Amino acid sequence: MEGENTVTLHGMRNSPFSFRVEMALKIKGIPYEFVEEDLKNKSELLLKYNPVHKKIPILVHNGKPVLESFVIVEYIDETWKDNGPQLLPQDPYNRAQVRFWTSFLQQQLLVAMRQVLITEGEAQEKAIKEAIDTLKVVEEGMLEFFPTTTITNENQLGFLDIVICSVLGAHKAIEEVIGVKLVDPERNPLVFSWLEAILELPGVKEIRPTHEKTVAFIQFIRDNLKVPRA
Repeated sequence: MEGENTVTLHGMRNSPFSFRVEMALKIKGIPYEFVEEDLKNKSELLLKYNPVHKKIPILVHNGKPVLESFVIVEYIDETWKDNGPQLLPQDPYNRAQVRFWTSFLQQQLLVAMRQVLITEGEAQEKAIKEAIDTLKVVEEGMLEFFPTTTITNENQLGFLDIVICSVLGAHKAIEEVIGVKLVDPERNPLVFSWLEAILELPGVKEIRPTHEKTVAFIQFIRDNLKVPRA
């Protein structure tokens, strides 16, 4: 029940946007209730809390909704400062750099990955090249942020880790569906090893759907959103 002193996340288990919010809650050690939403049959609470976009995720804290995944993660970081690690750097320049790269991952890489999934033929070949080129930019840009020590627990994670995991966490399922390697350990060694370390953490495994469920979801998206050949 939503009300005083409660945290409820309205989302979908296969949504990268819900996943990044749930990761932030897990990292911070905040108890919460997860409400699985069906976007084909939106609940009254979803429409009440997000009447403008009618989308997930929605974080409801003490009965008040917070919208948009990036905004929610920053809200979590600021509201629970004493819980777990700080997700965004305190230094203004470092914080600006993290915001730039999280925005790039969201606006460039996630869009490129989606185009790979929903196109076919020449359009898909073009989208695959764009995704691989974008991953190369990410690989070079991440040199500054790549952890100097092996990631072994959730307390080492921050905002950038959350976003890269939410954007690329389903890459193996996407590759299985389309039959093309996107995140390659030889081509993208830093991104690949960084991502694998995050995905192996118990707290992350706990909230991720199984590979089989992710493949089924990715296939569903491809079947229903695929752009016809020109």
